[in-house]
Amino acid sequence: MQQKYQDQQIKRLSWMPWLFHGLKPSLKSWVIDWQKDLQAQISDLETVTFSEGCFVSPEAMLFAEPHRGIVIGAGCTIAAQTVLHGPVSLADHVSINHHCALDGGQKGLSIGRHTRVAHACTLYAFNHQMAADQLIRVQAVQSSGIQVGEDVWVGARTCITDGVVVADHAVIGMGSVVTKNVDAWQKVAGVPAKPIGVRL
Repeated sequence: MQQKYQDQQIKRLSWMPWLFHGLKPSLKSWVIDWQKDLQAQISDLETVTFSEGCFVSPEAMLFAEPHRGIVIGAGCTIAAQTVLHGPVSLADHVSINHHCALDGGQKGLSIGRHTRVAHACTLYAFNHQMAADQLIRVQAVQSSGIQVGEDVWVGARTCITDGVVVADHAVIGMGSVVTKNVDAWQKVAGVPAKPIGVRL
């Protein structure tokens, strides 16, 4: 019975990892030990660095070659069915919800402290070229990188394209496609995303 209960708690945390930081001490002790083992296994196989107090779902996929590392700050949470491919840097207390896909391309993807990335967001720090004299599959790839600031809310099913900078405290509405920089405190939404207000 105890094992079934723990298995259910693992499933719950994997899909709702924000619950990790509010666990009762009696529950958190075995979860912390399990997470330390899981994170050590990941770091043994991939170039991933975890800070203190992180939670990563066993169903998340983290891929990081030696020159494309992933750095995860203190208190971060990464939910199930999320894919991270370095170079990716998450500052402290970043939350990545389930079914997200983050790829740092060549130039990298960084997310600032206390930012929330909701369900099924895609952040790709690269793009294929589209010359008419070549097949798409053989086109060169270019990368400028993506920067997302502190205390940003990225709404569910948002796409952020290569080269975009999202400044601190911005809010991006659900289902948006962000192709241009977003100013601090700005609220944007739509396809392509456009300013709809300010958070102040």
